[in-house]
Amino acid sequence: MRKTTRLKELLYADKIVLTPGVHDCMSAIIAERVGFDVAYMTGFGASASLIGKPDVGILTRAEMAERARNLAMAVDIPVVGDGDDGFGNAIGMMRTIELYEAAGCAGIQLEDQVAPKRCGHMAGKRVVTFEEYLGKIEAAVAARKDPDFVIIARTDARAVNGIEDAIERMKACEKAGADAVFVEAVESVEEMKLVNSELKIPSIANMVEGGKTPSLTAQELEDLGYALAVCPTAGTFAMAKAVMDVFEELKRTGTTAGVKDRMIQFCDFNSLIGLDKYSELEARFVR
Repeated sequence: MRKTTRLKELLYADKIVLTPGVHDCMSAIIAERVGFDVAYMTGFGASASLIGKPDVGILTRAEMAERARNLAMAVDIPVVGDGDDGFGNAIGMMRTIELYEAAGCAGIQLEDQVAPKRCGHMAGKRVVTFEEYLGKIEAAVAARKDPDFVIIARTDARAVNGIEDAIERMKACEKAGADAVFVEAVESVEEMKLVNSELKIPSIANMVEGGKTPSLTAQELEDLGYALAVCPTAGTFAMAKAVMDVFEELKRTGTTAGVKDRMIQFCDFNSLIGLDKYSELEARFVR
């Protein structure tokens, strides 16, 4: 089964899809290894891991598409690519779809922010007009070659124009052919209920630790009507804290002996990244 078809099936299944955000190939591999069915690319984490900068629209389309390609190649589960604001007008959006689809992503998330965009839970966001965004989503739908390539329309209008405008934008995207909708940074359970009562296609919840949206369990989100819940920053934050703790211990003591219990073992790490497979290939083909 194609990854695109698998993702679409999961979105329309009765049970919510829980997925972590993945910022690099290692986090994607771990997501697959522990049993997640989908990996969701996080632009927030990609910007931090790739160039050490905040998610304020600094990464280029080429950089984001290449990161998406690497993620999709690293795992067998479907990967949702972060397409930011589509990188330009409706025509630019079509090129973005072409690149992410060719990269092997099963779907793409597309925002209605004004460029340069920023993390949905940061202050200072701006959104394009209703008409401009609708045209970009229509262009995205028209540009895909695989009809199962999942188009996720995301609006950040809640923070700018209010929840009513955000819902109206998503209703229009639904009619335009989007496969799923994503109202970013809703601020109460009541708003979450309203979103899911007004929209008919699968909707996505974004659980950012320390963000604006109430932190709920996957079951609670399913009960509210969500089809997919993503925890986009969990892996990135965990990695940053773990590495900081180990490096501080190394700097302070001159050794990692006291923190070995917090580190994966050499042989286990090699297994995680597939060394056995390549050892077998070397034995078979290298002369």
